[in-house]
Amino acid sequence: MSNESNLAECQFSEQKPADIRKTNIDPDFWYPISQAKKLKKNKPLAVRFAGDPIVLVRTNSNQVFALEDRCAHRQVPLSVGEVEGETLRCGYHCWTYDKTGKCVNVPYLDKEKTLPTGVRSYPCKEEYGLIFIFPGDPAKADTVAMPDIPTWHRNDYKTRYLDREIKCHYSFMHENLMDMNHQFLHRKLMGMIRTVFLDKSKGSNWVECNYTFARKAGKQHIGEKLILRRNSKDTTRLEAKDRDQMTIRTQYPYQTLQFKVGGSKEPELDLWNIYIPVDKEQRVNHTFGLMMFKRPDKMPWLMDIFWPAIIWFTESIFAEDRWIVELEQAAHDAQGEDWNQEIFPLIKDLRQVLVENGVQQQS
Repeated sequence: MSNESNLAECQFSEQKPADIRKTNIDPDFWYPISQAKKLKKNKPLAVRFAGDPIVLVRTNSNQVFALEDRCAHRQVPLSVGEVEGETLRCGYHCWTYDKTGKCVNVPYLDKEKTLPTGVRSYPCKEEYGLIFIFPGDPAKADTVAMPDIPTWHRNDYKTRYLDREIKCHYSFMHENLMDMNHQFLHRKLMGMIRTVFLDKSKGSNWVECNYTFARKAGKQHIGEKLILRRNSKDTTRLEAKDRDQMTIRTQYPYQTLQFKVGGSKEPELDLWNIYIPVDKEQRVNHTFGLMMFKRPDKMPWLMDIFWPAIIWFTESIFAEDRWIVELEQAAHDAQGEDWNQEIFPLIKDLRQVLVENGVQQQS
């Protein structure tokens, strides 16, 4: 082997592994950017994806579209403009854009003159009570499937929307949900829970795991009981067909969780999550989630009566998770790189999926 080959091999072996906290999300997917109910007719809405300003528009005919939130003229936000018919007018000099981002009118420009270049438009869809955009290559939008969330359409489930900004890189969110060994964090709300890891599996763009649980001390919170619709039990030693089981899956870039009680075929809780980077550095994410809770078979209206208790319990759990992942991000920022000594093989697999399917930040 030549000296040049030896040197190249040595340099390759000394390369540091990719820092997961400096891995950007792949933009070539459909991402929710707002709850649909927040986008009112004829009222532009400013949002952001990975530092890029975007304006959402719902016209009087209920057509929804998304544009770059910068007027091509003076770069002021189009979101401070107004909707006119099926177009958006800049609030400064009234340059007007259609849903494709094309500039269709400048009031003071001679009609024989060529209109200026427009702004970027984003493929946009409304589904699951959310507004989705495709922030990547628009030529790929028609070939990339929207997320499939079948439980959302069912009347025997009631949906809660998650919609919050969290000051951490999206990878911390994936790890927090995937690693159920963190139940100690929730001890004041849920008592002492023993987590039993069952198994895991992995593909090139996904990782999935199964857990079961047992309560070691403390009482079951009423919110948890309402979600599971029974008192907590220790099913850890039962056969798979009879035990409680939680299945968590990251199917890049989305994440899901299902909790099935006593070997049931349908989940009592069906969760779909996505973590949208807000800033260019992607150290802040906007979490959008759909939590579908199974209604009682005999008295489905009970879910509506006890809904405030369920909201309080889940909100309290999320508050603790938010607190801890923001502390993780603060530690990473103070250190300047990832110092984590990860020992859980599942999380190592998850990190590999996130890094290999993400986009490395340019140094």
